[in-house]
Amino acid sequence: MSAPEPAALAWLLPLVRFASPTLPVGAYAYSRGLEYACHAGWVHDEASARDWLLGLLEHVGAQLDGPVLVRLQHAFVTEDLAAVERWNELLLASRESSELRLEDTQLGAALMRLLDSLGVPLAPLFLRREDVGYATAFALAMAHHAVPPSAALSAFLWAQTETQASAAVRLVPLGQTAGQRILSAVVAALPAHVEHALGVPDDALGGFAPALALASAWHETQYTRLFRS
Repeated sequence: MSAPEPAALAWLLPLVRFASPTLPVGAYAYSRGLEYACHAGWVHDEASARDWLLGLLEHVGAQLDGPVLVRLQHAFVTEDLAAVERWNELLLASRESSELRLEDTQLGAALMRLLDSLGVPLAPLFLRREDVGYATAFALAMAHHAVPPSAALSAFLWAQTETQASAAVRLVPLGQTAGQRILSAVVAALPAHVEHALGVPDDALGGFAPALALASAWHETQYTRLFRS
């Protein structure tokens, strides 16, 4: 089988670009509750860090964030802005703490500013708003570059989990090699979660991660903090 022509993969480099941890949106400043989980001793070594990340991927990423991302991307492709607003609102309403919501909207605002500076046509509609989530901005980037939904979903879930793995390396702390072993487990698990997320019906949307909700809420009053969430 011959290799695909470069033009057939014109979306690949934009996909890698927007999934990169170096994207200037400030994702490195957030731990998504992991900082408190380490403080409380719930996450204390490589195995518990791996289980925490894979648990969030399964119960939040593949069950809520990922499926909503797919719907947001479709809404942008079809220019259904009412659907964009509806799915954006649902995702923000699903954040269990003020920190999780603030993380989502601050990352979303930063990415929308970047997209606007890059000339993405619909981005100006969402500037200077405080209620636009990260998945909404990411979906717009994917729609603009005609990234296939399954590839966009894979990159989105990977980027979320990679950021968490980086935080775990610093917080537990873990060595870089241990962090890579955790990411290898993510690589092995990701295809099944992507397939699941693509098939979640509307009436089954919803994440379930009580420990995340508690950790995030308690992190708000944690005495010393390295991360903003």
